[in-house]
Amino acid sequence: MAKLVFGMNQSLDGYVDHMAFGPSPTLFHHFIEQARDQVGSVYGRHLYEVMRYWDEDHPEWDAARRDFAAAWRSQPKWVVSRSLKSVGPNATLVDNDIEATIRGLKAQIVGEIQVGGPDLARSLTDLGLVDEYRIYLHPVVLGRGKPFFAGPRPRLRLVASDPIGEDVIRLTYAPA
Repeated sequence: MAKLVFGMNQSLDGYVDHMAFGPSPTLFHHFIEQARDQVGSVYGRHLYEVMRYWDEDHPEWDAARRDFAAAWRSQPKWVVSRSLKSVGPNATLVDNDIEATIRGLKAQIVGEIQVGGPDLARSLTDLGLVDEYRIYLHPVVLGRGKPFFAGPRPRLRLVASDPIGEDVIRLTYAPA
């Protein structure tokens, strides 16, 4: 059975914003390994459109960016959207019966499936489908933006805390 994991970079005050701060080389390497180990990703429309950046090579990329792109491209993706009409390579559009689709994925696949996007994570949390939350806590205060938890916070229990690099702590929680 698959495990659904929602994980994102977060500021100290609880916001996610890939334009305001990014991963160090150590954390980026961690994300490459994580992408290699995942059996797939489920994205909401907005984050999927951001991640489509990795679908095409860019001449300025270093080896790490090429490695991440290769890992990201190789995994299947399911994109939850009612507004998109098509999705890119190795992706499947999920535009109705999200709960049945995700429950089916969890039952059929073995391994870890990444959940991408706070709004999608809220919907899947409301359905009781998210098995783990990973907060990559950065020493940054944004003061505004999109919160990691887009809705009421579920009751959680701390499973692990791991430093990654010099200034990020990964906090891993499971539903209580």
